[in-house]
Amino acid sequence: MKLHELSDNEGATKKRMRVGRGPGSGKGKMGGRGIKGQKSRSGVSINGYEGGQMPIYQRLPKRGFNKPNRKSFAVVNLGLIQKFIDAKKLDAGSTIDATALIASGLVRRELDGIRVLAKGDITSQIDLNVAGASKSAIEAVEKAGGKVTVAAAKAAEASE
Repeated sequence: MKLHELSDNEGATKKRMRVGRGPGSGKGKMGGRGIKGQKSRSGVSINGYEGGQMPIYQRLPKRGFNKPNRKSFAVVNLGLIQKFIDAKKLDAGSTIDATALIASGLVRRELDGIRVLAKGDITSQIDLNVAGASKSAIEAVEKAGGKVTVAAAKAAEASE
């Protein structure tokens, strides 16, 4: 097979409609736009316009609020931390903090701090130093013989 022999399957492509190219084309003269009016003119964009009636997006009540200065945390599960310790990507003997988690590749970026959640189980005795942790995550680490230091106040000062 050569380059000049390549072609689409039959019916895979459809020729585009050439509008306004004479009466024989089936879309001649006004090109399917009808006679006069706003929609027959070029450069008209009237999405959501309902003929003067109040549009539905304005009639319906708005709900909710997005806090502009909300914090977003990088989330890490205990099961993943254990998996990285087993793979020797994290050292259970030293303190595991944001820099260690980023260096290991477990977290891409710190954002406003790292928050540990209790999904999965931890068997290693670890010393965690993070911006946030769920109660169940703290309990799980302490049950395994480790400790969690939550430095949320420190992370908040650093970001400001």
